[in-house]
Amino acid sequence: MHGEYKVPGGKLVVADVEVVDGLLRGPRISGDFFLEPDEALDAINAALEGLPAKLDAKAIGERVEAGLPYGTAMLGITAEAVGIAVRRALVRASDWRDHDWHLIHEPAQEPVLHMALDQVLAEEVGAGRRPPTLRVWEWASPAVVIGSFQSLRNEVDAAAAERYGVTVVRRISGGGAMFIEPGNTITYSLYAPDTLVAGMSFAESYAFLDDWVLGALGELGIRAWYQPLNDITSDHGKIAGAAQKRLSSGVVLHHVTMAYDIDAEKMLRVLRIGREKISDRGIASAVKRVDPLRRQTGLPRERVIDRMIEHFRGRYGLARDRVTEDELRLAGKYVTDKFGTPEWTARVP
Repeated sequence: MHGEYKVPGGKLVVADVEVVDGLLRGPRISGDFFLEPDEALDAINAALEGLPAKLDAKAIGERVEAGLPYGTAMLGITAEAVGIAVRRALVRASDWRDHDWHLIHEPAQEPVLHMALDQVLAEEVGAGRRPPTLRVWEWASPAVVIGSFQSLRNEVDAAAAERYGVTVVRRISGGGAMFIEPGNTITYSLYAPDTLVAGMSFAESYAFLDDWVLGALGELGIRAWYQPLNDITSDHGKIAGAAQKRLSSGVVLHHVTMAYDIDAEKMLRVLRIGREKISDRGIASAVKRVDPLRRQTGLPRERVIDRMIEHFRGRYGLARDRVTEDELRLAGKYVTDKFGTPEWTARVP
């Protein structure tokens, strides 16, 4: 069995292992990481030999950590990463390049249709009618997108939203509220088989699915990293927030909104954000703009998106695609029956 795990911001860890009578046999760890002394690799393999195959990644990592020689230096690899790679081998997880990735990047659409498309495209991938897909969103109007479990009245100042012409919609994933104005954010979704994140915890999958973004930002001159659970940050503060939804059909929906150039003063009027909540986001005072991507890259938003897409294509391959007529028709039905209804938007009042 073969499993691979790219450490977010680090190196590739590869595990090849067999299972005999429920125990790991002949484990071989490899990759492009750095490890000193050389004997540490033998120690890792020895620590894995004979372990119960039912152990989770954390427990495997703990056994590896305990077996390392004193003073071992690990660069681009961790004992926990070894555990994840082994676990992915045992559950026969898929790799990014095992899939035929498609790209959807279409003209601007209304916020409520975006919510519906997220569910439709995830369901289509889960049903096998659509290949794994990266969708880059374009917004037709201002919006606040609240998480599936957030209280509408606690998160949004309804009067301020109406005054600024901001539509409030609710997505199917959890997490916090996002303030959107056309041209000021970069939003994307990944619709992928859950085999891609097999062998790792829910929390670990966040950083794994966005590692390509860290690479793209690095090419743009931004030193970025993942801040658990679901934030992408840099030396100049938070850049993006992620959210996920797992569907019973075996698909993971992972979407991210990145701040390109946000009117923070307006955002703070529309969202009911307390001082404590924003203290770690670089906007503790009502500054006029939050512009990490515009300021740090000096590039137009469209060029940043192009560079991100180019980076994804270079890593995993990417074929141009579009939303089909059937998908758009179903999304319209979901707007009417669910996402455009007061019952859904205020399902947590």
